[in-house]
Amino acid sequence: MKTRRLTKKEMRIFAIGQLGWSILGGIINAWLVTFYLPTQQDIDAGAQFYLPTGLIIFGILTILGLIAFICRIFDAVTDPWIASLSDRSKNPNGRRIPFMKRAAIPFAVIAVLVFFAPQAGTTSSWINIVWVLVTLVLFYLFMTMYCTPYNALISEFGKTQEDRMYISTAISLTFFFGTMIAYLPFVFAGVLRQFVQDYAWSYRICFIVLAAIALVCMLIPTFKLKEKEFVDAVPSNTNTFKSLSKTFKNKEFLKFSASDIAYFIALTLFQTGLPFFVKVSMKLDASFSMYFLGGMTVLSACFYPIVSKLVKKFGKKKLVITGFLGLALAYVVTALIGVIPGFTGVIPGVLIVVISAFPMALLGIIPQSIVADVAEEDAIRTGEKREGMFFAARTFAMKMGQSVAMLVFTSLAILGTSQDLTSNDLTASEFGLRIIAIVAVVFCVLGAVILALYNEKKVMNTIESAHEKEGLPE
Repeated sequence: MKTRRLTKKEMRIFAIGQLGWSILGGIINAWLVTFYLPTQQDIDAGAQFYLPTGLIIFGILTILGLIAFICRIFDAVTDPWIASLSDRSKNPNGRRIPFMKRAAIPFAVIAVLVFFAPQAGTTSSWINIVWVLVTLVLFYLFMTMYCTPYNALISEFGKTQEDRMYISTAISLTFFFGTMIAYLPFVFAGVLRQFVQDYAWSYRICFIVLAAIALVCMLIPTFKLKEKEFVDAVPSNTNTFKSLSKTFKNKEFLKFSASDIAYFIALTLFQTGLPFFVKVSMKLDASFSMYFLGGMTVLSACFYPIVSKLVKKFGKKKLVITGFLGLALAYVVTALIGVIPGFTGVIPGVLIVVISAFPMALLGIIPQSIVADVAEEDAIRTGEKREGMFFAARTFAMKMGQSVAMLVFTSLAILGTSQDLTSNDLTASEFGLRIIAIVAVVFCVLGAVILALYNEKKVMNTIESAHEKEGLPE
């Protein structure tokens, strides 16, 4: 069957799916810790405890941190399984979109249920612990069912380097806007409390509305795009473990994945910590989290049109390393909040936004395109198309990084508190947040060092040679 390239409009329709799932992912990343580990300011506003918050596991871990870590490890393990099912699918409607369509509704519903632990005002409820654990496990399962096939389509829809960069740019933009939308409850929950007069429900109503918007966005590409018009891939016959093993035997992908784990640790530390940096370190109202993230998103988007041009001139590897080092500088500024006399309030927040905007544009667009390159190069060498597994492995790296980050954040954020570390009424401290920012700097630099080992020239030469033989556009 003869297939065709996506039009620019169809690529934008495809990117709307990323807007949907990034809203749901943003809700969990931004609100799981904020909702279940409230600051003193939140408590004064009516927030209640649902889970034990002290360092009660071996004296170094919190219950919430352990739950998040367990769930992300489970999530990471299911990625190869879903990827293999997708790669081997013989569904007449395609290998990817049928998975996305089935996962969208439960994905959105479970994202809301995570915040409905039944027993408020108690820090010793096993019911609440089980509730959060089970709902998070289900959330990440359905997230994998949607995102792994979705990401595999980046390589399959992106038939040329131009198409890949356009798709990567579009989904990066929708990812940032989706993440920004997930922070809207910082603005609207306070307004809702004037009517519902319940702290938890003021946020739950926001989550329900956002999840409904996310669901519509996730379903749009599944109904508007006919996968078989663009992709005529032969299902893989390799089972899950063999396919995963082959993927990680690709040395260039292994180097990229290691750097990617470091990146996602650093990024998740910042995303999770943003409300705490704003409220605890900068001494500002929680709504500034939304303003800062919105400012960074808009400013970062201004750089998007030039990223493709920079890639043509400098290559992808150099630019991603630049992004790592730029993000590290933003974290250095974060660590200095309150250390330099008078360096608090809005000023450091604005400085962080300005410094991080360009690096976030680079890191938001280029890595997805690198994975697509490696997947195509591997397919050229081996004759087997396993895009789903490559993007699942990348998602595995992302989730491993996020798992480590959540565990690190919940343990470090409360260091330096004057309270008993085994108590159940702990809040984040300025000292703990400063340590988190320093740890993020270390991981950014580590990611840059590892990526320097990636042989971009080898990968691109293989692809270009194959395209020349087949008479395909670059």
